[in-house]
Amino acid sequence: MTALKSSFPPVVDADTRLLILGSLPGEISLQRGQYYANPRNQFWRLMAAVTEGPMPDAYEDRLAHLRRHGVGLWDTVKTARRIGSLDGAIQAAQPNALQDLVGALPKLAAIGFNGGTAARMGQAQLTEAAGLALVTLPSSSPAFTLPFETKATAWLQLRSYL
Repeated sequence: MTALKSSFPPVVDADTRLLILGSLPGEISLQRGQYYANPRNQFWRLMAAVTEGPMPDAYEDRLAHLRRHGVGLWDTVKTARRIGSLDGAIQAAQPNALQDLVGALPKLAAIGFNGGTAARMGQAQLTEAAGLALVTLPSSSPAFTLPFETKATAWLQLRSYL
């Protein structure tokens, strides 16, 4: 049987205005214990564009950079079984308590879903999230081969929530 994989704790604080939700960390991220650790994943480059960078190199500095801009991170999946890193391979997914987190963030204005799987899983839980903008974004994953410029154009709409 495939090993059970778990998401990381949320990276948020009372000033979080924009929450980016992925689905479940990939293998490299799980090994390193860091969100978006795969160097081919375009998340940090996209967020540098959104926050008008530059994005620091060190992981803890990157998280601090996001927090300074009112950006939080988490995932829609709490635990799941999955071989590899592809969202399409997620099985037996148990959701994170998104409603609870959203309710604890007084300044939250928008949620950006990093890819279709995150959007599908997250929006199903957040039907009661009145007043929040729910934005589906093209996945930052290297498996989603849309050109960076096209992804960036979509991600730049998040600036209005910073």
